[in-house]
Amino acid sequence: MRPRAVSSQSISFADLSDEQLVAEVKRLAASERRATAGLIRALIELDARRLYLGEGYSSLFTYCTKALHLAEGAAYNRIETARAARRFPTILDGLEDGSLTLTTVRLLAPHLTVENHDSVLASARYKRKQEIEQIAVALNPKPAVPAVIRKLPVAVQREASPIALDSKPAVVERLVPVVESIARPSHVIVAPLAPERFKVQLTISRDTHDKLARVQALARHAIPNGDLPTIFDRALTLLLNELERRACAAVSAPRRAGEVPAGSRHIPAAVKREVWRRDGGQCAFVGRDGRCSERSFLEYHHVQPYAAGGAATTTNIELRCRAHNAYEASLFFESEGPG
Repeated sequence: MRPRAVSSQSISFADLSDEQLVAEVKRLAASERRATAGLIRALIELDARRLYLGEGYSSLFTYCTKALHLAEGAAYNRIETARAARRFPTILDGLEDGSLTLTTVRLLAPHLTVENHDSVLASARYKRKQEIEQIAVALNPKPAVPAVIRKLPVAVQREASPIALDSKPAVVERLVPVVESIARPSHVIVAPLAPERFKVQLTISRDTHDKLARVQALARHAIPNGDLPTIFDRALTLLLNELERRACAAVSAPRRAGEVPAGSRHIPAAVKREVWRRDGGQCAFVGRDGRCSERSFLEYHHVQPYAAGGAATTTNIELRCRAHNAYEASLFFESEGPG
């Protein structure tokens, strides 16, 4: 039975059941999407009539920021979307059903044509920003950028916290670090230039710079020109091999699995490899809306908890993100009760 709809103005959210609160959040999100699409429709007409001029504003952007009190980024997104939707009205349907976002439309708008807009918008449905950027560069590839090393001014060096590429990530028995889980600092740029090429820009410390120079010198026999992309790729390959070895026991020649002593918390390497392969390096928790898509901070989870006698076997071990592992543990211990 579907949860009863409630009025958000007549009742406190704290008084709602779990099912009612989830339903209400979804209803409000859908309402927000409809309101946004409605605003875009209105902006299309207001822009066409140039009504902002009569209101005392020199541009639609100024009107949105001064009269509507939108943040500059929010105003820019809405204006670009409105002008794209005026040309291609199907954008409004995507905004309403949530398959397209303002950011998606803003990134793709310069590349949409009468001939390609249907296929491009269809390929962009429910995509993340990084995926949209790759669609955009596929439509308009950019040339490769030269490899450059330069010293930053002292003032800039003080502001930018250097990235220590040689630091070792903390890894415990169950923790599986994934590179994309690390929030990129503001001074790190990773941007697609073409479907198979990316620009990477970052700030490094003096110590890391010196290590790079030493690597270039020592690698001259294999990389005569000291090519930075080649060195970067080889270094990442070595780091990736090490992380996969520690995280999911990935080795080129695995040994035959031995027996695990009864009552041991140890998860055999063979079990880790099989579980990682079976679950595809992704959280295997399945909720009411489907499977969790998280690939960061993964942990090995006992389906039947270890505290309840669960064994470290491939049938009882699954991957969980840190949040879902803790969530299921809390459910288990709550059901057990005190004592």
